[in-house]
Amino acid sequence: MAALAYTGGKREINYYFSVRSAKVLALGAVLLLTACHAASRRYRGGDTCEYLLSSGRFLGEKVWQPHSCMMHKYKNSEAKNCLVDKHIVFIGDSRIRQLFYSFIKLINPQVKEEGNKHGNIPFEDKSASIKVDFLWYPEVNGSMRQRIKSWAESSVSKPHIIVAGAATWSIKIHNGSNEALAQYKINITSIAPLLEKLAKTSDVYWVLQDPVYEDMLSESRKMITNEKIDAYNEAAVHILNSSSRNSKAKVKVFSVSKLIAQETIMKSTDGLHLPESSRDTNAMILMNVYCNKIMKPIDGSCCQPQPPLTLIQKLAFCFFTLSIIGYLIISLIHRNNYRKSKSCTDLESGEEKKPAISTPNVSTLQMLLHSFCKLGLIMTYFYLCDRANLFMKENKFYTHSSFFIPIVYILVLGVFYTENTKETKVLNREQTDEWKGWMQLVILIYHISGASTFLPVYMHIRVLVAAYLFQTGYGHFSYFWIKGDFGVYRVCQVLFRLNFLVVVLCIVMDRPYQFYYFVPLVTVWFMIIYATLAIWPQIVQKKANGNCLWHFGLLLKLICLLACIYFLSYSQGAFEKIFSFWPLSKCFELNGNVYEWWFRWKLDRYVVFHGMLFAFIYLALQKRQMISEGKGDPLFSNRISNVLLFISIVSFLAYSIWASSCKNKTECNELHPSVSVVQILAFILIRNIPGYVRSVYSSFFAWFGKISLELFICQYHIWLAADTKGILVLIPGYPMFNVLVSTFIFVCVAHEISQITNDLAQIVVPKDNSTLLKRLLCVAGFFSGLHVFSAMQDQARH
Repeated sequence: MAALAYTGGKREINYYFSVRSAKVLALGAVLLLTACHAASRRYRGGDTCEYLLSSGRFLGEKVWQPHSCMMHKYKNSEAKNCLVDKHIVFIGDSRIRQLFYSFIKLINPQVKEEGNKHGNIPFEDKSASIKVDFLWYPEVNGSMRQRIKSWAESSVSKPHIIVAGAATWSIKIHNGSNEALAQYKINITSIAPLLEKLAKTSDVYWVLQDPVYEDMLSESRKMITNEKIDAYNEAAVHILNSSSRNSKAKVKVFSVSKLIAQETIMKSTDGLHLPESSRDTNAMILMNVYCNKIMKPIDGSCCQPQPPLTLIQKLAFCFFTLSIIGYLIISLIHRNNYRKSKSCTDLESGEEKKPAISTPNVSTLQMLLHSFCKLGLIMTYFYLCDRANLFMKENKFYTHSSFFIPIVYILVLGVFYTENTKETKVLNREQTDEWKGWMQLVILIYHISGASTFLPVYMHIRVLVAAYLFQTGYGHFSYFWIKGDFGVYRVCQVLFRLNFLVVVLCIVMDRPYQFYYFVPLVTVWFMIIYATLAIWPQIVQKKANGNCLWHFGLLLKLICLLACIYFLSYSQGAFEKIFSFWPLSKCFELNGNVYEWWFRWKLDRYVVFHGMLFAFIYLALQKRQMISEGKGDPLFSNRISNVLLFISIVSFLAYSIWASSCKNKTECNELHPSVSVVQILAFILIRNIPGYVRSVYSSFFAWFGKISLELFICQYHIWLAADTKGILVLIPGYPMFNVLVSTFIFVCVAHEISQITNDLAQIVVPKDNSTLLKRLLCVAGFFSGLHVFSAMQDQARH
């Protein structure tokens, strides 16, 4: 009964919720969310600087998350590059002095808080010509007004950034009297026009007063209450906002500090001043407000304007628009022709005759335009998610629960959809799809949870990436060895399926090819496998079966390959010279050099070779019938199977223990290329030695495995955000619901792109050699034109 209920439940789910209906639902969700976000931007305003300065929340205890955008964590070198030749002034009381010290520590972490607390404090970084001053003006009075007036009327020595604020001294000195508040309003009213005048040429920030922890205040400060502070803040905001309505320039009100203080003031040492971590957050916010528009960090979306469209992006937009128009025109023509021929009434009998063809004939051109039409709409969604300032973005924040709980969820779903395999061979198609599927889901959870900060998880994910490359070596070697097909058609099919989506994204998202590092990696390794086996003498299984010496010839080829890999891995100069030649440099350079490519290649340099060697040994054992692959049968004899299974489990656990005890990424990455194969082989043996385990697979994981490449690439822009640095926020305020909705849309898009790629592969890469040659010439012309436009684009930028 349980089995019947289990099978019936799956049938009910599959009947009422097909892939097609899911995609329609995803399309509706995208249109609705786009309309809602566009309306919100129009009526509420879409200035992320205002959000950064006024709203946010804590992720954990110390990580501040601004509303709707991502905050970059500036290093001192980046801060210096941004503030070079700048003069910054902090003017106010002891709280502003705290902010001053936190700010200059972003430039020089070695600065110590010393000197006259109730006096002016200068700071200068001569290497970058940065000057930062703190001016002691604890009250908003005539003295402060005179100082600000001198800047406003000066034509030479105006500071580039002014950070001002004061109130607690006025409350303290005048014992919280209403007369002091009235005078504060008068004084700030007289200062506001001067600040507005300065704001035309400088960045001016007015820092609102943070709340206090009244229970911890000393007797001399008991009159400083949160009620009084709120009154002073309301006065400042009202006056400054009233002034800005009459001026194009605007003094930016720094109110986010209040929110930060509300969460952290309890940790204050005196109840008045913020703890160090909180004021460091305020300083980082100031740095983001000013520097993001200058430095344009990928993971700092706050205060960044939408990047202008490049020439290539404009051409891509025109191409997709024409494809949509062309498809609509051809569809209308075909539909009209179909309707005319669909029914013809017999005038004598009055009976309706059905035509021989019951569906309209779809031409190759219409299929091509239909695919580009769908792709154009999908690429629009990509652009809106990660280039236009329409949808929100947030920083990642890792917790153990955010990684491990989703892992348990998908494991349960995977077990729920367990089915029998059609064949029981080692690493059969269903099993490899399952393997790719669960690995890809784990990698996705790893990325969205920010688990790279947790070293044991990072090392295990590195094994999963290595396992993908192991499958690349195993799969392509097996195909060439068994089929002996080294034709151009096979090569073009593989290259097209691997690279089509990435090439389109490079154009639409304005990113270099190497940015999507995994696709260049598997592409290069495929070509290496092909070259190794295709170069004379071509040794395949059929030839080797006739003469065993050919097996030694193949092993010699593999040894030569291993020697080349070893040489390049320890000769960075030789590797960089090879890939620095044009046109390879255009594909593999990132930020002006190929170091990133060398690092990525070196990290898993041996695992493809291991995959090829495993395939060779397995196929040799299979040919000589030394393994049993019958349904339910163990792979070897019971004794050997049990010994290998025990060794595999111990090896698997030993690797996990080693990975969990790693001290730092550098040490682990050095050993990873040599030892990752241990856990991969252990998993393969554990999965395949017992016959009953080899005879079942998870159709849930296998479904995701079939679109694993698309999932890996699409996550960059429509699930994560800011080129994987953050998280896409479609539904703000509801993190769990947001992840569910964005994941649903993301998976539907990846599946549709997989189908589009398969459809286009049949059209663009025909089996006829003469037609294929013409297509290759067209592709060469396309990339030549792309190179020309890219060169024009680079010249315009510089």
